[in-house]
Amino acid sequence: MKKQLTWLLAAMLAVLIAGCANQKAPAEQALAAAESALAQVRDSAQKYVPDQLAAVDTQLQGLKDAYAKGDYKAVLTGAPTLTNAINTLKDAAAAKQQESEAANAKAKDAWNAASADLPKMVDAISSRVAMLSKSRHLPKGVTKDAVDKARSAVEDLRSRWTEANSAAGSGDYVTAMSHADAIRTQANEIMQSLKMSSG
Repeated sequence: MKKQLTWLLAAMLAVLIAGCANQKAPAEQALAAAESALAQVRDSAQKYVPDQLAAVDTQLQGLKDAYAKGDYKAVLTGAPTLTNAINTLKDAAAAKQQESEAANAKAKDAWNAASADLPKMVDAISSRVAMLSKSRHLPKGVTKDAVDKARSAVEDLRSRWTEANSAAGSGDYVTAMSHADAIRTQANEIMQSLKMSSG
């Protein structure tokens, strides 16, 4: 009886080991497939939906940990959920990319106008400052302090314009227009302080 029980336990253990061994290859394949699918979308996901990518990476790491512990069943059970998460990530990244490209295209159109207008505004302010600096009597409503501030602001405007041009040159028109809008606002304030007609 004792021998029979030992034999039975050994047989069950053998079946269990065989079962685990049978699950190891599919679990390994499931992990490899998930890693491959994630690798294809990783760059765009990192750029457009980094938080979602981090969540999917955590899921993947969980299955890797289960695999390392020999819990192949957990890997096979969790693999479909991970696959769905990767597909969702891919769709989210594609949608964000499309949204970003549309915003950039819109900003590019606005940039064409800004790149024509703003340098003229800055040059006009610079000329006005040069003229007022030489004048003995400032126009009514214009203070020496306003002229001094405008003089120092011109360099700041030119510096920011260089940054805007640099962003546009690299194709990032959204950032370029962000700089351009700030420049326009500052330039208009200066022009008002110098009693110029603002654009």
